[in-house]
Amino acid sequence: MKSTPIRYCIRPSNPAAHLFEVSCVIESPARRGQRLALPAWIPGSYLIRDFARHIVAIRAECAGEPVRLDKIDKHTWQTAPLKHGAALTVSCEVYAWDLSVRGAHLDETHAFFNGTSVFLRVLGQEDAPCRVDIQPPAGSAYKDWRVATAMLPAYGEPHCAQDLGFGLYGASNYDELIDHPVEMGRFSLARFDACGVPHVIAISGRHDCDMERLTADLQRVCEWQIRFFGEPAPMPHYCFLVTAVGEGYGGLEHRASTALLCSRNDLPHRGMQRVTEAYRTLLGLCSHEYFHTWNVKRIKPAAFTPYDLDSENYTTLLWAFEGITSYYDDLALLRSGVVELKDWLELTAKTLSNVQRTPGRQRQTLAESSFDAWHKFYRPDENTPNAVVSYYAKGALVALALDLTLRARSRGLTSLDAVMRALWQRYGQTGCGVGEDDIRLLAEELSGVNLRRFFAESVHGTGDLPLAELLARFGIKLEWETANLPSLGVKTADEGKELRLSTVFAGSGAQTAGLAAGDILLAIDGLRVTPATIDKQLGRHQPGDTIEVHAFRRDELMHFTVRLDPPPRDTARLTAAARGKDARREWLGA
Repeated sequence: MKSTPIRYCIRPSNPAAHLFEVSCVIESPARRGQRLALPAWIPGSYLIRDFARHIVAIRAECAGEPVRLDKIDKHTWQTAPLKHGAALTVSCEVYAWDLSVRGAHLDETHAFFNGTSVFLRVLGQEDAPCRVDIQPPAGSAYKDWRVATAMLPAYGEPHCAQDLGFGLYGASNYDELIDHPVEMGRFSLARFDACGVPHVIAISGRHDCDMERLTADLQRVCEWQIRFFGEPAPMPHYCFLVTAVGEGYGGLEHRASTALLCSRNDLPHRGMQRVTEAYRTLLGLCSHEYFHTWNVKRIKPAAFTPYDLDSENYTTLLWAFEGITSYYDDLALLRSGVVELKDWLELTAKTLSNVQRTPGRQRQTLAESSFDAWHKFYRPDENTPNAVVSYYAKGALVALALDLTLRARSRGLTSLDAVMRALWQRYGQTGCGVGEDDIRLLAEELSGVNLRRFFAESVHGTGDLPLAELLARFGIKLEWETANLPSLGVKTADEGKELRLSTVFAGSGAQTAGLAAGDILLAIDGLRVTPATIDKQLGRHQPGDTIEVHAFRRDELMHFTVRLDPPPRDTARLTAAARGKDARREWLGA
């Protein structure tokens, strides 16, 4: 028996006050009382965000009469018993002022929302089809607004949305409904096909982007990724929703789209001759989220099949789904010819340096980082660098090490490429969840290599990876360089002419002396210190020297005697070598 659709309607009711009006009509509600809930988190961003806190008003009615609606926990409501045969309508106002890829944002210039922020889940009817009437704000000021989303129009129904238009859209169930972010407003638009799949780029915000350049580069990256996993692509179409701001960075993957936040200076401009570092960063972000179309949206950890939207979904595999994706995002730029080998070497060296500068890599394993993401990675504090390792960055290095290990020990017969394609065939195309040991077992099956020690040391251990040796086999030389200055052992944040300590690294001279995060440095050896002078002042000393430091802690003047540390060897440098050139070309395609 075919389910009756759940019908939603969303309208920016008051853009100046950042309020959406959202209604949900349930034709066959539970007569003893229907429960509804808003998700506590959004898949792809592993933190409980309690989106229900942005609901400022909610009401229910049935057969034209008000219905009592009781809140039974932080994000769940239940109605009183209902009249037989009558539909239930639940309406709410949602405050939307989160300018990120995770929530909802509304003002007079545009509207953006993820379904997890605005659409109530009808408990017990999550598998029912959904219809969404997306309406514009009232008034002539919004007459030229359009809609960009990967959600399909509700074909065959009255008021079906037309291309980029307002009207009725459809989703097969609630899971799909919340996996299609929506942008409304005035945006720049470009289209291209990748392996026969229509793609759209919609950019909101002020910018001077060279849309032709961006389109051509993204087309190459998308086609490489589709061919990497094998045609046909798993989505019938794809949408890049980009919000350009003064300063910003972020992305969130969806089954047929991605929401991106970027600095407008990251976008390419007309006449730009080369791939700048900023544009390279944007292309890497686009590549990362696009690779997620396969790796995490369809190849999923068993813990995500299905998602539990009410609480944390724990897995030790985020290093694979984010780290492996972080390895391939830049690799796709190289293999598709968008960047050159020197660019890829710089990007990889930057990742190596970032991990090396994190003392937390010696305290937390990748498996622990994945499992604790809900409480640690997404809730950073002043001690995070000392206690946490990034499953993105170190995960990318483990993916690199695994790829090279497989290639070397199988004598070129298999690689991480083969593992990813096998994951796609066995898990992504079947809907089965990836178990905690399945990636290791699959890699062992394909290569005939025992990888227990590799995974024990790299994923479940805290030792440094043997990347210098592995890279050397493939014609790449890894060297570690030091700065010329002795180290105070801190990370600082510039606040005008003041230097605030944001992190004091574990075991450093600063920590031993008693300096703490939040302290404001005032003077070294009796001379005022500022962001502009600190390097010069430290440069007059040698490692092992002691300096006198004055600092404010809250409103108290403090004095510390600090012994300066040697400069750490934490800056990676990668260069292509003549030896191993053929193996490097076979691996990198460059």
